[in-house]
Amino acid sequence: MKTSSSVAQLWPQISAALPASEDQFLLLFSDTVESSVLDLLKRSRRHLYSQTSNSSLSLNAQIVLDYSWEKLNTGTWRDVDKEWRRVYSYGCLFKVAALCRGGPSEDELRQAIRTCDMGLLMGAAIMDNILQVIVGILQSQFKKSCEDGDDQGQPEVKRMKTECPLVPVIREELAVPRVKCPSLESFKTNYLLPLKPVVLEGVIDHWPALNQHPWSIDYLRSVAGCRTVPVEVGSRYTDEEWSQTLLTVDEFIDRFISNEDKAKGLGYLAQHQLFDQIPELKEDIRFPDYCCLGEDDEDHITVNAWFGPGGTVSPLHQDPQQNFLAQVVGSKYIRLYSPEHTDKLYPHQSPLLHNTSQVEVESPDTQRFPEFSKAPYLECVLQPGDVLFIPVQHWHYIRSLELSFSVSFWWS
Repeated sequence: MKTSSSVAQLWPQISAALPASEDQFLLLFSDTVESSVLDLLKRSRRHLYSQTSNSSLSLNAQIVLDYSWEKLNTGTWRDVDKEWRRVYSYGCLFKVAALCRGGPSEDELRQAIRTCDMGLLMGAAIMDNILQVIVGILQSQFKKSCEDGDDQGQPEVKRMKTECPLVPVIREELAVPRVKCPSLESFKTNYLLPLKPVVLEGVIDHWPALNQHPWSIDYLRSVAGCRTVPVEVGSRYTDEEWSQTLLTVDEFIDRFISNEDKAKGLGYLAQHQLFDQIPELKEDIRFPDYCCLGEDDEDHITVNAWFGPGGTVSPLHQDPQQNFLAQVVGSKYIRLYSPEHTDKLYPHQSPLLHNTSQVEVESPDTQRFPEFSKAPYLECVLQPGDVLFIPVQHWHYIRSLELSFSVSFWWS
């Protein structure tokens, strides 16, 4: 990426998002954060508003990041004090400033975007979510740079091969009922209150993701390609070889969607709040109207992305909230069991997996789990435009039949 007038304007844009002076840049923490760490943060703040070299600011920022990273990775995530997540976010902010003050190279711009994403993923919101503001500025600059590069010709991107999936035959007596655009009262009376699963048709046909901005590989690359996201590697989270890693969306697509090297295994961008991280994608979806029947306002509804190739599996499990699963791209086979039959589903005994069955639904070990075959179930194939209502605590098993993108809404 060449240094251009737009790159030269990058730091003034970022600077305008920061407090106007050092005195207005507040650093307020509880006693959880040691005084030595607070001194480092104050020194970084002073460097930010002075003519100190970027290398000094970068060094202090990296010390803050390394120390707070250790705190984030000590014990379980739920036990991490939020103050250390805030410290980590400030470290990310100072590192981004060090990378961008002098007119960043292409590599430095990528590093700055990744650093913002790490703060958004692992840190806590600071200064009115300033990392979200800054990453928007950086991503806009990155897109301009890519467009400039396109004028000079880019290597051809290998397109993904699509295959017709083998769709399971759903027997009528086992099929989840389907209803087209029920009224709020009808949905509440017939499905929400009695906690009965149903496939809702026609309720998301107005989504931009299905119309003005149809979600394709090229579109996702253009909107989110340079952004870092968590990726699950492995067929299912109950497998011993299952792991997690951080990749850009471009890297994820190249490695697990476009490639034909199955030896790399399956990758799944699963249960991630992508739409909070990338608001441009959030503009392509809408909250289902039926969410208004719950106790939460939209700010308290958890919206997750599920994006991956065919063959990804969510093992049979249950969740503590109501769920609308909206299918945007591709198709999924889903099987549902009522919580009344939990005793036949053999949940794991460990506290960590107590909400997950030990049974492999489509190839059960009948000797180890003899009662499983006696548990009644419903099933469906979710197609683009379908929304499945999964009642609270209902057990559900999901397998992608092809490249798939789903959006879930968890609400109370």
